Amino acid sequence: GFGYALVPLYDVFCDITGLNGKTGEITVSEASTLTVDTSRLVTVEFDTNVSSKLPWEFRAEKRTMKVHPGEVNEAIFYASNLADHQITGQAVPSVAPAKASLYFNKTECFCFSQQILSSGETKQMPVRFVIDPALPESVELLTLSYTFFAAPESVVQAPVTVTDKPSS
Repeated sequence: GFGYALVPLYDVFCDITGLNGKTGEITVSEASTLTVDTSRLVTVEFDTNVSSKLPWEFRAEKRTMKVHPGEVNEAIFYASNLADHQITGQAVPSVAPAKASLYFNKTECFCFSQQILSSGETKQMPVRFVIDPALPESVELLTLSYTFFAAPESVVQAPVTVTDKPSS
């Protein structure tokens, strides 16, 4: 719980400093304005991890992809809840090497929101990303890593009952 509570602070720190491999987020329209560099291929490896306190399995459909900078790509991930009850998880991403994180942008990601899985449920989760063509030529391989953590229990509010006002 304490580690999960530090995520917002970690996000602010990474936004300010650019450290620790946090990825960027861009809109689909921004991604479509990038020029695709077809003369170059970058290998993207996918690393999946689950906190020891979260009874989930989590994997990438493919372990690696070769992509052209500037091209929008999609990677598929799967998460399965092995517990006998519903659990909410949150994925925390990072990119290595850290300097590559400045050029790795997502247009869609399951990490943008919490994921709710019922007991025994498996969910397919896409990530759409683009590597900025300005990525230094020396970077030919990068690793996109996700770690899923259990989200703190949501506050459940009692249902609100709307009643008719008495007529006067």
